[in-house]
Amino acid sequence: MKSSFTSAHQPLAGSSIHAALKRLLPARLGGAWRLAALVLLLGTLSRPALALQGNDNCHDPSSIVKDGNKYWIFTTGTDIYAMYSYDLVKWESGPQSVFNGFRPAWIANRVPGFTGEYWAPECVYRNGKYYLYYSCSTFGSNVSAIGVATNVTLDPANPNYQWIDQGEVVASGSNGACNAIDPAIITDAAGGVWMTYGSFFKGLGLIKLDATTGKRSGTSFYWLAGNVAADGVTRNSSGSEAPYIVRNGSYYYLFLNKGACCKGSNSTYYIQVGRSTSVTGPYLDKNGVDLNQNGGTTLIATSGKYVGPGHVGLFIENGANYLSHHYYDNTQNGRARLSVGNMGYDGAGWPFITRDWLAAGQYTLTNLSSGKRWDDWGCTGALYESVAQGTAANLTCQKWNLTPDGNGEYRITTAMSSGLAAEVVGGSPNNGARLQLNTYTGAASQRFKIERASNGTYVLASVNGNRVVEVPACSATAGVQLALYDYLANACQQWTIAPGAAGRALAVQDSKGAAFSVLPNPAVQGRFVVKLAEELATGPVTMTLADVQGRVVYRGSSAGQAEVLVVADVPAGLYLLRVTGAQRSYSAKVVIQ
Repeated sequence: MKSSFTSAHQPLAGSSIHAALKRLLPARLGGAWRLAALVLLLGTLSRPALALQGNDNCHDPSSIVKDGNKYWIFTTGTDIYAMYSYDLVKWESGPQSVFNGFRPAWIANRVPGFTGEYWAPECVYRNGKYYLYYSCSTFGSNVSAIGVATNVTLDPANPNYQWIDQGEVVASGSNGACNAIDPAIITDAAGGVWMTYGSFFKGLGLIKLDATTGKRSGTSFYWLAGNVAADGVTRNSSGSEAPYIVRNGSYYYLFLNKGACCKGSNSTYYIQVGRSTSVTGPYLDKNGVDLNQNGGTTLIATSGKYVGPGHVGLFIENGANYLSHHYYDNTQNGRARLSVGNMGYDGAGWPFITRDWLAAGQYTLTNLSSGKRWDDWGCTGALYESVAQGTAANLTCQKWNLTPDGNGEYRITTAMSSGLAAEVVGGSPNNGARLQLNTYTGAASQRFKIERASNGTYVLASVNGNRVVEVPACSATAGVQLALYDYLANACQQWTIAPGAAGRALAVQDSKGAAFSVLPNPAVQGRFVVKLAEELATGPVTMTLADVQGRVVYRGSSAGQAEVLVVADVPAGLYLLRVTGAQRSYSAKVVIQ
């Protein structure tokens, strides 16, 4: 029998501090550790989040699911914690939990002592509605159950918002073969719906679901991984949990966790994978070892501040694989946080997980609002030169080398011969701190975490403080120096990053050996002299002057002259002078006063 309920739309701000803190902590914690974690979390609430923006507190995240223009993740927590995003970069707490004080009556009989801390939910969309699977248990016990609730919308502001609990899907007792927690759903190639679940007690299992009701269909059961072999005989004590199956091509890939969760910075979780040509297995690792015989190829483990990564989910949109998981941040007392990274497949069809969205290489970075590019302003590559926005002109000083430093962080160096790196002036983390070039030392102010937004653009956050690079005031003017600001998810904080084709070299004004120079610069009333080096002075040349919108406002030519007078009737401002000879073109910026 279904039990229905409608949650009141009360904001979390109306909850007590203690209740809010409980919601943000892992539900699998024992009492003493949990109390200690509360104290630690109190010390971190005032600190800025790093990498992703907003409230990214998260443990056992569901895979990302989309409803309208919002992305949702459900996590372990009281009454099931919900968080949402409009762009996959900035995350906020939902206005209410899923159950919001309601508790399905059937749980009390199946899981005595259950306190309302639901674990590891998973949400999928099918048949015009959302199916939310959740697990009920108590720490250290395999007396557990998985239930499912449905809703036609995920938005509490929608008048049709109403979670309807559909009851039990599967349960386990004290002697149960497979602990009924950590549900995940997979649709096979024939359209069949399956649920994998389980934990370290005896491994991971798979059952068939009814595609309409979302509940168990029949009694078939398949062991997939863990410490139980295909014959059901225990082989070792190394447990697995948090299963998740992805179908790609002719293979099914089973992701799982090993190690210990829920211990903050002391957690030892790590993610492994195996694959099979059948959803029911057997799943083998890269060495051909069955995951039911302690096989498993490790994909990602503790690295830097990212301790104990676990509980993966995959969301695919516009050709991008958004791989979500939680980790414990050892720079914030082991707080459980969300990571949204990248997943791909190698030449042999095996998946890889990375927090890097871009391979090492040379790129242009174009602002979504102004259409202008990162520009080594002055085009000399000199120490302390400003990093500004400039009109796209295929200039070398508008190309940047992106080099991964690990965990999604990059050094960004100019393609000019100096190879200096972009940095935040003075190492400041503050709003309004500006960008310039300096020698790379590896300082946090010279590293930028690059996140991929849902529209395909990228957000660049300073590792020192997490404010993001933007064009101040969303200016459209060339020459405006880039700076850090709080992330508001607007277009002037989002960048299109594209491979940089080989660009034309820029002449360095007034330097020995330059192809040409401009005197004076700044020029008065549009009158200046272009002095040509031998390469250009011995043959015909054409010269164009373009404004910041790229419009040509002056055009001239010469042949066999070392100096050419230019008189351009143009307003004061910044212009790009391009001089083209028989072999190649050169460019330089000209200021008209």
